Amino acid sequence: MIDFKSLQNGSDVRGVALKTEGGRPVNLTPYISARIACGFVTWLAARTGKNYLLIALGRDPRVTSLEMEKAIREMIARAGCEVHICDIATTPEMFMTTILPGMSEPVCDGAIMITASHLPYDRNGMKFFTKFGSLDSDEVAQVLRFAEDVDDNFSINREWKWVFPRKMMDEYSAHLRKVICEGLDAKEEDKPLSGLHIVVDAGNGSGGFYVSKVLEPLGADCSGSQFLEPDGMFPNHVPNPEDKEALESICGAVKNSKADLGIIFDTDVDRAAAVGSDGREISRNRIVALASYIAAKNHPGTTIVTDSITSTQLTEYIENVLGCKHLRFKRGYKNVINKGQKLVKDGVDCQLAIETSGHAAMKENYFFDDGAYLATKIVIEAALLKKEGKHVEDLIADLKDPLEAIEVRFKVEAEDFGSYAQGVLDYVQENAQKIEGWSIETPNYEGVRVNVPGGWFLLRKSLHDPVMPLNIESNIEGGTKETLEKIKEMLSGFDKLK
Repeated sequence: MIDFKSLQNGSDVRGVALKTEGGRPVNLTPYISARIACGFVTWLAARTGKNYLLIALGRDPRVTSLEMEKAIREMIARAGCEVHICDIATTPEMFMTTILPGMSEPVCDGAIMITASHLPYDRNGMKFFTKFGSLDSDEVAQVLRFAEDVDDNFSINREWKWVFPRKMMDEYSAHLRKVICEGLDAKEEDKPLSGLHIVVDAGNGSGGFYVSKVLEPLGADCSGSQFLEPDGMFPNHVPNPEDKEALESICGAVKNSKADLGIIFDTDVDRAAAVGSDGREISRNRIVALASYIAAKNHPGTTIVTDSITSTQLTEYIENVLGCKHLRFKRGYKNVINKGQKLVKDGVDCQLAIETSGHAAMKENYFFDDGAYLATKIVIEAALLKKEGKHVEDLIADLKDPLEAIEVRFKVEAEDFGSYAQGVLDYVQENAQKIEGWSIETPNYEGVRVNVPGGWFLLRKSLHDPVMPLNIESNIEGGTKETLEKIKEMLSGFDKLK
């Protein structure tokens, strides 16, 4: 019996796809992935009212992706779909097959991306898209329930339909080049990025195209770029813009090359971070600040939605320096994006929804989290600043950093960890303000956020794992340690919290 529900990770499907020595058992085989894809076909047919569907299928370069692609394309083709194979692709590219105007190929009804983002090479997964964006977690749950009913003889239409190769990467790259040219009021043949030195780190994922198909055709010098070749074993570093080793690597490459700008992508390019000409990373709060500057440039006073762990200093930058509004919401990129979209629906101007992980969704780009689009907007700013002898890091010079920042993850060793963790949060909510100098932050949409002398902390519960992450920031030397000790003392009565 296949436990499809266990494969859900929020709005994605994730699992172990390759047996490794000492590793976890495989639970996402090509056959299981094909059944899940058929679940998506069933869900999409019901959603659209169509019996004949056009489905785009792409994959990241990890070592199990090709076999999964083969199984999926055969099964959904036998289900009566027209399948457009995009080979190695990016997550934003796959979404764009459902919406991008002016393409030579038809717009698809839905798309599937085979990827496990930044997870190790033995993992894999799937993401699903329609013209409305990626599926929400409740929609993925429906897909998995449909997958449970699929068997070897499953078919909407047993006649084999067509499978077509599709050069979506070329069309998507042309779209990004057009955005750069419009932003710089130039034509491609003008080589508007000439004189700009940009180092790209693709982490051996799908993002190497950004050099050869976007930057270099517009005249950029990309010497010093690294790990552009797809390699599903990820031999150099974890393809994750939040990873310390990955950031150190791209920062070093920018310094060694004396480049104007560095860009680093995750495996499937729905996330990005940057590096300034000074070799300092622009990630987490700093990438949020830079994206906020870009959004505010043409939309003064707009609302910026972020996840819950952003710093007090970021709020001060967004509100006091940029003159915008900051809505600190929940962790989870879909939570942040959905909140931004709801604000717009309710008549509030919201141009950016961004998580500190590097998921950035702009209203002008269909509110889809697109690392290459964020990079493209940053490149435009870098090119404009180059003419003035400035660099992108100058745009966030007024953003202050906390003196100290730590994250601690408490394990919850209770059978019903969700209820136990909620009890912990209720206790902190009731008792934190009894400690001298502590006050509850309001409004707050996730966990309990408490202001303490010189800083703050946020305690929340994970939606999927038996842990409670605790983030602490302080502007006082030794402040995070002192706050942590007081929190542990306050929670000493919870014996299942380790």
